Amino acid sequence: MKRKFFKLTVGMFLLAGVTAVNAQTTQTDPINVVTTAVPFLRISPDARAGAMGDLGVATSPDASAPFWNLAKVPFAQKNFSVGLTYTPWLKDLGLNDVYLLALAGYYKLDEESALGGSIRYFSLGNIQFTDGSGNDFGNGRPREFGVDFGYTRKLSDKIGLGVALRYIRSNLAGNLAQTGTAYKPGTSVAGDLSFFYTGQNEIGEGWNFGATLTNLGGKIGYTNDATQRDYIPANLSFGTTYTKAFDEANKITFGLDVHKLLVPTPPVWTDDPSADSALTADYRNKSVVSSWFSSFNDAPGGFKEELKEFQISAGAEYGYNDQFFFRAGYFYENKDKGNRKYFTVGLGVKYNVFGLNFSYLVPSGSGVNRNPLSNTLRFGLIFDLDDIGAE
Repeated sequence: MKRKFFKLTVGMFLLAGVTAVNAQTTQTDPINVVTTAVPFLRISPDARAGAMGDLGVATSPDASAPFWNLAKVPFAQKNFSVGLTYTPWLKDLGLNDVYLLALAGYYKLDEESALGGSIRYFSLGNIQFTDGSGNDFGNGRPREFGVDFGYTRKLSDKIGLGVALRYIRSNLAGNLAQTGTAYKPGTSVAGDLSFFYTGQNEIGEGWNFGATLTNLGGKIGYTNDATQRDYIPANLSFGTTYTKAFDEANKITFGLDVHKLLVPTPPVWTDDPSADSALTADYRNKSVVSSWFSSFNDAPGGFKEELKEFQISAGAEYGYNDQFFFRAGYFYENKDKGNRKYFTVGLGVKYNVFGLNFSYLVPSGSGVNRNPLSNTLRFGLIFDLDDIGAE
């Protein structure tokens, strides 16, 4: 019982950071949220995308491209770029030790190819561990991180492909000592595949398209029990943007991203212990590769429910003289699949090699529907070096 309660407590704590479940019982359709381990990989890691409703698959390439679509990098106007973003988490609740720190960058080997990588570090602060009876197991500082490195190359003047490998480590229990159960940090390895197409002309006007498969990797577990391993957030994303250049100084970009977790939909529980045990075993024992494909047709509610599992990011960016930027966006997730819905705004300024981005998530909802980033200002620093064509 203690073991189950501990895993449930930690799992719900993490899940609360990326989903907001409306527990009303009067609605027609049941709530059936698709959950994963290491959900910090789903948090928007940079302030620019965070200001545009988490839009990033087909936006213009920058230092944060490895987070969203590594295939964009060969089309960047800089040879080398590095970005650092700090995102306070649950700041609205007065917490100061829960945050996401993200570092990303790329280096162009030549006009056709580039290397890119990123680091995400998520601190969950100081937590007191207890079981269902209230027994104190001491304090811990759970933390998680992901490190990736990749290579990308142009296939033509308009098409790029990228591949990346990611190492994931999730230490939730810390040095917790609990009789009868040996907890350990969970680890996994995953890969990303990315595609980018640009139809923009020489002044930057036109369409961009992108597609990514991210976090394609093995399950993760926190004990030696192989039956208790959980899926990581494998994801499929499509994106497009259109940029209108009014003149050399004024441009505006509109974009749309669509996301789908490649993770099995939880079954509908029956309250029959034997039947639910069989459903749980079937859900957990599904192989990782088969789960990617079955995630498109395994929802208990059929095709109607499958459509609810798509998330949408819509955003816009106005740029003046490639120095000042104004951004806004909206993120949508169905109420039966997490109910994350929020508007975002942000600013960006760039001078020489230095850039600064800010984003703000407009407060919405209350209680369990309150977004963890409500009333939070996050910021990012970018250093763009070595202009192409510079003397």
